[in-house]
Parts: sequence; structure tokens; C-alpha cells
Amino acid sequence: MVKDIISKSEEKMKKSISVLKTDLASLKAGRANPTMLDRIEVEYYGSMVPVNQVANISAPEPRVLMITPWEKSSLKAIEKSILKSDLGINPSNDGTVIRLVIPELTEETRKNLVKNVKKVRRRN
Repeated sequence: MVKDIISKSEEKMKKSISVLKTDLASLKAGRANPTMLDRIEVEYYGSMVPVNQVANISAPEPRVLMITPWEKSSLKAIEKSILKSDLGINPSNDGTVIRLVIPELTEETRKNLVKNVKKVRRRN
């Protein structure tokens, strides 16, 4: 009986930690991380899908994310979704790829990052 409770609790804690890690990885913290885009969905052939299912996302430089869509026709939809998101980053579209330059952290953005981490922590 007690062992069942302990094993169920451990399983729930592991899931909570996994969700927290995922949420923290998606925060903008001054470095380019492809997981930042995990929450962004793109309209693709009439349905909403995560951006990583319609494009390749890479970080060629420490502060740059490069999104290469598998179909050039989805370029505008990806750009539109990024602009609508809460990332606060303006995409740069050259016709074949989208580049996102992650701004350096300032004192103000550090304070906002701390606030966002506290929000994420409270949700979990």
C-alpha cells in the first residue's frame, strides 16, 4: 500500500520535473535554443502544427536561430506565427530561411526573465 503511494508520487514528480524543464528551455535567455520555438504553431494546410514539424530549426551561432522550411510556401506562415507569439523577436526573412537574432540580456530583460521563471514554477 505505502509502496504504491510512493511509486505513484515518484512518477508524478518525474512528470512535473520534465514539464518544468521543457517550460524553462522555451524561455528566451540570451542564447539561441531551438526549443524556444516548441510552443509556436503554424497554420499548415488548414491545421495548426508545431513549427518544428514544417521546418528545420538550427542555431548556427550562439545568438541566432535559423528556420529552414521544408516547403518555401510555408515561409510566410512561419514568419506570421513568430510575429504573433510572445517571443518578442522580429524575424528576418530572406526568401529561403528565417533568421531570429536573440538580443543580449539587459538588466530589464533579466528581471523579466526572473518573473517568467517564477510564473512557470508556480504553474507546475
